[in-house]
Amino acid sequence: MSQQDKMIEELFHNAEELTEKQKKIVAAAIESFAEKGFAATSTSEIAKKAGVAEGTIFRHYKTKKDLLMAIVAPTMAKLIAPFVIKDFNKVLNHDFDHFEDFIKAIIENRIKFLKNNMPLFRIVIQEIPFQPELREQFKEHIAQKIIERLRQIVEHYQAKGQIIEMPPDTIIRVTLSTIFGYIIARYLLAPEEEWDDNTEIERTIQFLMNGLSPEK
Repeated sequence: MSQQDKMIEELFHNAEELTEKQKKIVAAAIESFAEKGFAATSTSEIAKKAGVAEGTIFRHYKTKKDLLMAIVAPTMAKLIAPFVIKDFNKVLNHDFDHFEDFIKAIIENRIKFLKNNMPLFRIVIQEIPFQPELREQFKEHIAQKIIERLRQIVEHYQAKGQIIEMPPDTIIRVTLSTIFGYIIARYLLAPEEEWDDNTEIERTIQFLMNGLSPEK
């Protein structure tokens, strides 16, 4: 089985019910959406890459948006959500002595995840700001399941005197925004630049801790 077929099998529980043309359309759409984004990709480009007539796409998917959702919905529900929760829990459930060790573990954990799921992750990250349906799915499948655990962790390190007294949700937003800002810049916005990853990770942690550590 080719890598393309494995991807389709993972995305669609009933992948055997898809025609060969549908599989080619989906694979071509994933590649194109990841490279150029949804808005900048035309159905004619997808059709050409898939080796089918453009009309074939519209026989299976009424609109380009329907094609996008056919890819992202199962990605969120079947791949990203369960994997993120299970994989992220390895970090969330580990008792680190210091908050900065916890932050470093999150960064390393997310980088590993990103490298293994780059095309689909790129599509989700690019389209969430513009697609209300995706935002709702993200909240339902991921955010709500992780935020409560993060609150407990923040309160734990606050009780140890390692984090400034501030509403936990504010600390979570600042921390995750900084971490994902680094990751997105590193792997999506400027992957071709030369990065000293260890140094950049340490600087990211230092930046956060300078703002979150209680004043001595």
